[in-house]
Amino acid sequence: MKVIFSILTVLLTAIMVGEVQAQQPPFYNDIQRFKKADSAQFPRKGQILFIGSSSFTRWNDVQDYFPEHSIINRGFGGSSLPDLIRYADDIVFGYAPKQIVIYCGENDLAASDTVSAAAVVQRFITLFTMIREKYPRIPVAYISMKPSPSRVHLMHKMDAGNWAIKAYLQEQKKTVFVDTYHLMLDANGEPRKELFVEDRLHMNNDGYAIWQKALAPILK
Repeated sequence: MKVIFSILTVLLTAIMVGEVQAQQPPFYNDIQRFKKADSAQFPRKGQILFIGSSSFTRWNDVQDYFPEHSIINRGFGGSSLPDLIRYADDIVFGYAPKQIVIYCGENDLAASDTVSAAAVVQRFITLFTMIREKYPRIPVAYISMKPSPSRVHLMHKMDAGNWAIKAYLQEQKKTVFVDTYHLMLDANGEPRKELFVEDRLHMNNDGYAIWQKALAPILK
């Protein structure tokens, strides 16, 4: 009887844990890690805030690329613009940055064939509007969606989305569009494969060196 009871207890606990995990929103654990880091040492005011997807997550030595600046990196891998919107209170509005740098949108297009360039632009505008309502005077920079070799089939959407976001930001104050897309193409207009790691999606040090050169002049 005790054995049966013990088995039932284990099964019930497993079911309850599974239900709790199922109820957690996407990237919940990533956000909890940020909160844990903040509780240990909360970032001081006036730093540059990076938000976005895995290209920022994997840039874990970004501070070494910009030693003259203080950077808060709040990129989380696999995220799309709706995720940044969902967690804006946690990864944006909890801080007092002097500038915000965004890289996101590529995963939006890769998630579904039904997601258009126009949809990505509208999602970005939603995020940007939220930021502007909270921080009307803080400069905002957007890094163009990069041409990843594994996502060549999406390049026409990325290019269209990049141009539309650039045009939108040109009408806004204290903004800059950072065009890394064309810097990562070869003479034939194809992605430069030597800038990426084996998965043909994420950048190696040479890729980040291009981003460093493009970002350095616009960081405050």
